[in-house]
Amino acid sequence: MTGTDALQSVQFVTLKGKRFVVLSADDWEALIEWLETVEDLQIARTAWSELKAAGGDRKRAGWLEWKSVAGELE
Repeated sequence: MTGTDALQSVQFVTLKGKRFVVLSADDWEALIEWLETVEDLQIARTAWSELKAAGGDRKRAGWLEWKSVAGELE
């Protein structure tokens, strides 16, 4: 299921004059995954634009060398 599908699956409930959205836990998780993917794509696009602006020079674009940061992931 895509994020769009999850958004279209919502049901609306009114309680004490307030309107709420109800969706299944599976749809909620699909929506969160979709939003994370959108965020990741934006990060990648920004990094690509910065690299392109730096003429393909990773160091000039501010990218770090893998060997200098690999230990931080452990």
